[in-house]
Amino acid sequence: MKLIFLLFLGIHGVTAFTHLLKYFYTASSGVSGFPEYVSVGLVDDVQISHCDSITNRNVPKQDWMTAATAEDPQYWESQTQTCVGHQQTFKANVQIAMQRFNQAEGVHIFQRMYGCEWDDETDQVRRGYDQFGYDGEDFILLDLQTETWIAPTPQAVITKHKWDRDRAVMAQEKNYLNQICPDWLKKYVNYGRSSLMRTELPSVSLLQKSASSPVSCHATGFYPNRADLFWRKDGDEIHEGVVRGEVLPNNDGTFQMSADLDLSSVPTEEWMKYECLFQLSGAEDIATKLEKTKIKTNTGQT
Repeated sequence: MKLIFLLFLGIHGVTAFTHLLKYFYTASSGVSGFPEYVSVGLVDDVQISHCDSITNRNVPKQDWMTAATAEDPQYWESQTQTCVGHQQTFKANVQIAMQRFNQAEGVHIFQRMYGCEWDDETDQVRRGYDQFGYDGEDFILLDLQTETWIAPTPQAVITKHKWDRDRAVMAQEKNYLNQICPDWLKKYVNYGRSSLMRTELPSVSLLQKSASSPVSCHATGFYPNRADLFWRKDGDEIHEGVVRGEVLPNNDGTFQMSADLDLSSVPTEEWMKYECLFQLSGAEDIATKLEKTKIKTNTGQT
């Protein structure tokens, strides 16, 4: 599993009551025009904070996150100090990883992703996680259940043994992921509840680049991102000939996704048996029949 900034959450049956707090730290070497260090925080995949090595300030990315200063006037100052402190550590981690992989130069990226999940209906803390990646691949991951670290690559074994021996740090890690992280997540959800718990339905379109290209069912403008989009034939979900894309963010805080259907072997007279279905928890499904007159192409409708 590669470390990426947005995780695909379009899975059948995901409830609207599970909230997620995630932090991403990224340090890079040899990347021109990009900060050497960036950290972002997200609640339910909505960015709440940003800090980088150019501005050296941790700032809120949602208006409702300014509520944090009502409880603690020094909140953003302390977050800035945390960001500045992590910069040096992560810049050093890039160099250490390069040495481990016998790399003297080039473009390299070292990342950390950690966070927790909380169900605000049952008040259950579902899981906490902490994992590090290097150049897009897993480097070392925490197994919170066994309280040990997993090294998917030989270059991380040294780190695994070192961290496994440090029981004090493991105790802090466990306390943070099981207690502190969920407590902050609850606060953030409370700050932004009216925004985070809203529901926005998308516009759904059928798109096709050319007459021989797959037909793409494209949904955009929906919120939250825990949605699903798939193709059905005669009422049954199909997988053959279907390529589903990831949930991606729009600039306005909503999301988009698509599912492509290959019709190269399907007679035109059978197209009406197919439909695209969009599902969003708490809202009615949106079904779009596959009709040639509804398909938009680069030159207009087919």
